[in-house]
Amino acid sequence: MMSEDTREARTVAVRALEAEFGELINRFRRIITENANRVSPGMLPGAYKVFTTIVRRERVTLSALAEALMSDKGQISRTVRELEQLGLIERTPDPDDGRSSLLSPTTEGLERLAAARAPQESTLVDALEEWSLDDIRNLTRLLHALTAGEAPEA
Repeated sequence: MMSEDTREARTVAVRALEAEFGELINRFRRIITENANRVSPGMLPGAYKVFTTIVRRERVTLSALAEALMSDKGQISRTVRELEQLGLIERTPDPDDGRSSLLSPTTEGLERLAAARAPQESTLVDALEEWSLDDIRNLTRLLHALTAGEAPEA
């Protein structure tokens, strides 16, 4: 096993990290698919992602939502209409821009999301049961730095 911090050692380490991320992504895809079906039978994972992004942001414009999801505004618009028809989100006029609307979750949407997440809510907590709180916080900090494309803070 390589212990020197060389380019080759980093490449090997990054490949191992990539493989673990691949496994984690597959696991989360299954969870997202199951949750989407619990929110609304037949809901596609992409619509679930749009919905949960609206929930996380609380109030967001269609343009900001499309930008956040790095997706086509037309596709996001169609998905938003679907979510509205399901009663999961609502539009309200944007007080800062009369031409745009703010999207936010409905009470029903929040309730259905909570019910959909409930069966797996403890999965991650259980998986990390033996981890120290400091380790969980450190992993969160490191993942945030990776996601943001920044060097981790010490």
